[in-house]
Amino acid sequence: MMATKLKTPAKTVAQPMAQPQPQRKSNAQRQADYRARHLKDENGQLERLSLLVDFHAKRAMERLACCYGVTQRTMLERLLMQANQLAQEQAAQQDPDGQSAYFDKQISLLWPVVTR
Repeated sequence: MMATKLKTPAKTVAQPMAQPQPQRKSNAQRQADYRARHLKDENGQLERLSLLVDFHAKRAMERLACCYGVTQRTMLERLLMQANQLAQEQAAQQDPDGQSAYFDKQISLLWPVVTR
C-alpha cells in the first residue's frame, strides 16, 4: 500500500494592503525640484540664463573675470550693466524721449565702433 499525505488547508496570514506607488517624476520635474532646492536667491532678484556662447567669448570672459578677481557671473553682470548705461546715454542723445524709447524697446541704436 501506498502512503498518502493528507492535505491540510494552508494558513492564511493577513497581509497589509500594498500602498499605491507614487507616480514617478519626469526629468523636467526633477530638474525643477533641484533648482528650487539648490538655486535659491535671498533677494528674489535672480533669473536663470541658459545659452551657448562662442568659444572665444567664453575664454575672454574667463580671462576678464580672473584679471579683475571676480566670478564669471559678476563679470558678465558688470559688462551688461555698463553696456546698458551706454545704450541709455546714446538713446538720450539720439532722441529727446530716447531713454523711454530704449526701455520700451522702441529705438534702434548703432553699435559703437571701438578704435584705437
